[in-house]
Amino acid sequence: MEQATFGALLRAARGRARLTLDGLAGASGVSVRAIGDMERGRSVPRHGTLDELMDALALDEDERRTLTAAARRTADPATATTTATAATAPPVPRQLPPALRTFRGRDDVLARVRHLGGGPGDRAEHPPVVAVGGMAGVGKTSLAVHWAHRVADRFPDGQLYVNLRGFDPSGTGLDPAEALGGFLRALGVPGASIPDGAEERAAAFRELLADRRMIVLLDNARDSQQVRPLLPRSPHCLTVITSRNHLTGLATTNEVRLVDLGLWTAEESLDALAARIGPERVAAEPAGAAELVELCGRLPLAVAIVAAQLAAEPALALRVAAGELTGARSRLDALTTDDPHSDVRAVFSWSYRALDPAAARFFRHLTVLPGPVFSAEAAASAAGEPMATARRLLRSLVAASLLSRDADGCFVLHDLVREHAGDLLDQERDDRYAAEIRLLDYLRHNARAAVRASETRPVHELDHAPAPGTVLLPFDDRGQGRAWFQREERTILAALRTGDDPRLLHYRMGLAHDCIPHFSARGQWADEIAMQRLALEAALLLDDPEGICSTAAALARALAETGRSEEADRAVGHVERRLHLLPLLARANAQRSLGWVRGRQRRHDEALGHARTALAIYRTLADDNLIARELNAVGWYLTLLGRHREAIATCREALPLLQETGNRFSEAATWDSIGYALHHVGELDEAVHHFRTSLGLYEELLDGYNQAEVLDHLAGTQQALGDTGAARASWLRAADLLSALGNSRADGMRARALTGREPAGSSAHAVD
Repeated sequence: MEQATFGALLRAARGRARLTLDGLAGASGVSVRAIGDMERGRSVPRHGTLDELMDALALDEDERRTLTAAARRTADPATATTTATAATAPPVPRQLPPALRTFRGRDDVLARVRHLGGGPGDRAEHPPVVAVGGMAGVGKTSLAVHWAHRVADRFPDGQLYVNLRGFDPSGTGLDPAEALGGFLRALGVPGASIPDGAEERAAAFRELLADRRMIVLLDNARDSQQVRPLLPRSPHCLTVITSRNHLTGLATTNEVRLVDLGLWTAEESLDALAARIGPERVAAEPAGAAELVELCGRLPLAVAIVAAQLAAEPALALRVAAGELTGARSRLDALTTDDPHSDVRAVFSWSYRALDPAAARFFRHLTVLPGPVFSAEAAASAAGEPMATARRLLRSLVAASLLSRDADGCFVLHDLVREHAGDLLDQERDDRYAAEIRLLDYLRHNARAAVRASETRPVHELDHAPAPGTVLLPFDDRGQGRAWFQREERTILAALRTGDDPRLLHYRMGLAHDCIPHFSARGQWADEIAMQRLALEAALLLDDPEGICSTAAALARALAETGRSEEADRAVGHVERRLHLLPLLARANAQRSLGWVRGRQRRHDEALGHARTALAIYRTLADDNLIARELNAVGWYLTLLGRHREAIATCREALPLLQETGNRFSEAATWDSIGYALHHVGELDEAVHHFRTSLGLYEELLDGYNQAEVLDHLAGTQQALGDTGAARASWLRAADLLSALGNSRADGMRARALTGREPAGSSAHAVD
C-alpha cells in the first residue's frame, strides 16, 4: 500500500485542526509560503521547524511519529532502497543557530570586524579569525551568530557550528577530536572514514576546507589549546570563536583578532528591552525601565529573562518588577560584577517563581541531563512526565527564556541556568538519584529497542523493568532506530562521562554494552573505544568479573579494528585473567570475543582455538542459535587455515539450525563461508550459488558492508570462471557500497576491477 506523502499528511493534519494556512503560520511561527511549499511537496522542514508545526497542530505521539517518518522519507527517498550511491557534490552544511530577531546594539563591535567578513574578490593572506571574549551571559554567542548570518552570503560553501562546552558544569569541555568528528560528518565524511586521532582529524578537516569559503563558529571555548586544532588554514574561511577567557595565546601564535565584549550600554539595554516587551511600555515608564536594566547589570542574558517575564505579565508595572530586584542581595558567583545592584540569581529566581508548579518541577529536573543539548524524550524521562505534558512544559520554559532550541529541534540549557536549576533541585530536596535512574533507563531500554528493530539475531530484554515515568519509544524499522541513536549520541556519551555516582556504575557499564551495535555498525571506533574504556573503569571499580570481561572484550575489538594491536592485547589480558571466574555462558561469550579479536589480528590458530572452546560450552547449554553461530566462526577460521573441507562440513551443520532460529544475519555469513571454502576446493559454480544466496540475505537486511564483502568473494570466483565482465561489475558494485559507507577499501575494490589483482585484506569476513 502506497504511503501518504509528507505534504498530504501535513495538509490533512491542518484540516483536522481546523486551521487555515494563515492560522497555522500564526500558531507555529512558520511562514504561509513555507507551509504552502511543504504541502505541495516542494520542500521539507528542518527538525526544529517540523517540531513547531507539530506543536501548533497539537498532534499526539502516533501522529508525530507518522509525520516525522514521512518527512524523513521525503527528505531522503534513497533510504528505502538497498543500495546507496555516493553524493556527486560536497554537502553545504548550514549549522548556524537561528539569529535573534530581537538582537540590538553592538554597532561599534560590528563596525570593527566588518572588513574581516571577506568577499568573493578578497585577497586575504591569512585566515581571518576573531575571538569574542567576555563574561558569561554578555551576549558573545548572540553577537557571533548575528554577525555570521550577516556575512553568510559571502561564504557560499556553508557554515559549521559547535558548542565546545568550555565552561560546562561537569568541568569537562568538548574534546577537539569529538568536535572535528562532527565537522567531518557535516562535510560529508562517513563515520567509518573519520580518523581516530585529533591530529589526523584536524589534518583531514583543514584539507577539506582548503579551497572552500566557509564560516566556522567555535562557541564557548575553554582555552587556546581546545580551539587550535579546530582552526582552518584557508584564507577563504572566517572563524569566529567565543570564550569567557581572553585567548591571548591564539592572538600570539595564530594572528587572531581579539574582541572584548563588555556590558551593554544603557541605551542598548533599553532598546533590547523595548524590542521584547514593546516600545510603548518602555516609553510609558522610562524611569522603571532604566532602573530595571541597571538592576540587571545591563547583562544581555539577564535583560532577556526579565523581558520574557514582563512579556508574559503585560499588566505588571515596571517599577514593581524593579522593586523586587532591588530587594535581592545575592548573585550567581559566575556573574559577579562591580555593580552591587545587579543580581542575576534574583532574575533567574523571579522567572522560576513565575512558573506553575509543574513547570517549576520540570525545570529543576533538567539539571540531571548530562549535556547542554537534549531531546524532549530525555527531558521527559528525567522529570518522569508523559510526553504530551513534557512538550507543553518545555514550550513554557522556552517562552520564559529558560531554554532555547537548536536547528534540529533539540533543547539547549545555558550553563548558568543549569547551575541555578541544580541549586533549586537540592533546595527542594528532589530525588536526584531517581531522576538519574529514569534517564539511564530511557537510554538503555530504548537503545535495546532500537537495536532490536535492526536485528534478526536475538536481542534480549534488560533484566529490570524501566522505572515509572521512563519514556519508551516504538521502533518500526531500522531507520527509526538509527535516527534515535543519532539524536541521542551526545546524551549517551555525556551520561557515560558524568555518571560518577557509585550507585550508577552498573548502569554506566550496561549502557556502553547496549550501544555497541550502533557505534560499531557505523565505524565510530573512537567513540566506541572511549565508551568502553569508561565502562571498563566502572566494571573494575565494581570488581565485577563478568562486566570486566564483557567491556574489555568490546574494547579489544574496537582497538583491533583500528590496528592498535598492543592495546588490544592489554584489554584481552583483562579477559584471560578472569575467565575461570565466569559462569558458563559468559565464559563462552568471552572465548568467542577473544577468537574474533585474534582473527582480526590474523592469528588464526589462536582464533580457532577460542572458537572451538566457545562452541564446546555452547553445546552444553543446548542453545541452537549460539551453537550454529559459533559453528560458522569455527568454519571460517578453518578455511583461513586452508582446511576447506572441514570448514564446509562445519558450516553446513550450522545452516539448518540458523534457518530454524531465524538468525538471518548469521545464516548469510554462513552461506558466504561455505562459498569461500568451495572456491578454494575448485567447486566454482557451487561457490557462486552460495555467494548469491548470502548476498540476497544481506540485501534483505540492508547490510551494505557485508554485501560488499560477499561481492568481493563472488567477483574472485567469477574471474576464476573466466567471466571477467561479471567480476568487474561485482567489484564495482562492492566499491560503490563501501564508498557510501566511507570505507577505505573502496579504492582497492575499484583498482581490482581494473587490474583483476586481489586487494589487501580480501579475506575479511563478518563472523557475526
